[in-house]
Amino acid sequence: MKRALILLLFLLPAILMCVSCGSSNTAGTQTTVPKYRALVTNRVSAGSLSAGVYTVDAENDLRANVSPISAGNTPGMMVVTPNQAETVVFSGNGTLSSDNQLTIINNGTGSAAGHVNLPGMTESFVVSPDSSTVYVAVPTAPVVGQSALGIVEAIALSNGTVLGQVDVPSVHYLSIDHSGNRILGFSDNSDSVAVITPSNIEIPNAVAVTYVSGFDRPVQAFFSSDDSNAYVVNCGAECGGNTASVEQFSLIDNTLSSYVPACVPIPATNPVQCSSLAAGSFALLNGSTMYLAGTPPYVGGAPQQPCTGQTTAANSCGLLTIVDLSSMSVVNTAPIVITDGYHDRMALGPNGQLFIGAHTCAEIVPPVPPPTGAEVRGCLSIYNTLNTAVGSVPTGGVVIPPENGDVTGIQPITQRGDIGTMAQEVVYVIQGENVQGGSLYIYDDTIDALEFNPHDSSEPGRVSDFIGDFVDVKTVDF
Repeated sequence: MKRALILLLFLLPAILMCVSCGSSNTAGTQTTVPKYRALVTNRVSAGSLSAGVYTVDAENDLRANVSPISAGNTPGMMVVTPNQAETVVFSGNGTLSSDNQLTIINNGTGSAAGHVNLPGMTESFVVSPDSSTVYVAVPTAPVVGQSALGIVEAIALSNGTVLGQVDVPSVHYLSIDHSGNRILGFSDNSDSVAVITPSNIEIPNAVAVTYVSGFDRPVQAFFSSDDSNAYVVNCGAECGGNTASVEQFSLIDNTLSSYVPACVPIPATNPVQCSSLAAGSFALLNGSTMYLAGTPPYVGGAPQQPCTGQTTAANSCGLLTIVDLSSMSVVNTAPIVITDGYHDRMALGPNGQLFIGAHTCAEIVPPVPPPTGAEVRGCLSIYNTLNTAVGSVPTGGVVIPPENGDVTGIQPITQRGDIGTMAQEVVYVIQGENVQGGSLYIYDDTIDALEFNPHDSSEPGRVSDFIGDFVDVKTVDF
């Protein structure tokens, strides 16, 4: 149920205090950490509410009656280690007062095991496959003796010790291969990829990074099962380059080979030419199928991509492109229209529904009070990958849920037990940043709509009495 923006301005301080009130826990008798749980970062401190990492019983959609975990002043982005033993949390807000703190949470005890201060903000960190080391991209970190800023820092998860660093100017995003022997670093406004050898970061004077050019504003990579090839996402025009695409990159000899634009192709053309606009800033890989979301940039102040097929007041939309990596070809034969904005969150739900999140999209915020039938539009799109309809969404169709705000967290809930009337196939979504503060929504992906709440029928898709300014959500099974 939408909260009126004007009322929220007056009620938020009082509402936020309810998160930390002992009476707010619907589970009541639950006093231990649930085995299957979701960790939710909350960046607000107000009244009796403290910023921290809160726990939700992910089998029952209830707030767990355990204390929040301290994780800096404004905890946000999280990464769970491959062995599920730790969760790494970053706290920072991009201001001069930002604490830029990395917290390591022990998932077994549900407590902070250590904190590390970083030399700047990060929006990307990856954990080694053996769960021993976290590698952090810090694009604004100063480098002694150099004018260029930016490093990748290696930190031991066992004790928070900084193992070493490698200079990579303006490095923004990282991708790590299956073996942990290669990390690819992607820098802003660059057409090169930094190929990093993690084992050399700790060795003085060792060559830890090699630069390979020939890309088009690369931002992300996925790896073949044997780590011989990387499939690099080129953001192209959306990031100041030319054409969004997927490019095959050999990690054996650092050469580029196959290439496919992120667009609907003109049939029977060689090389591939586009019959639609090309866009792609973030991707998800499912087997050999890559789902690539992006927004064509404005040209001359006007949007390029119309919202064809959608009834909306928005004048700009984004695109989803489906790429078969086994043949390096685009699967969809017509444009798949989604919300615009910069896409940086994506997850495949347990019922084959693809949740796509963006920020700074074209919001449609109704007046207060909203008139009957008023459009509400935010930055979440749900694409039906199944061969059957889901709810009112046909095969290959897209629904834009009526919730405002940026999407900052998406987490499929995949281990539901026998919980009566509650939906078994759900996805947690945190949405609302830059509108009313991030809220945790629960989507039933058998209908692509908010889940019925048996604990409070007046609040569909919500955990009862769980209100804050949430940023990210991750599940832990320990």
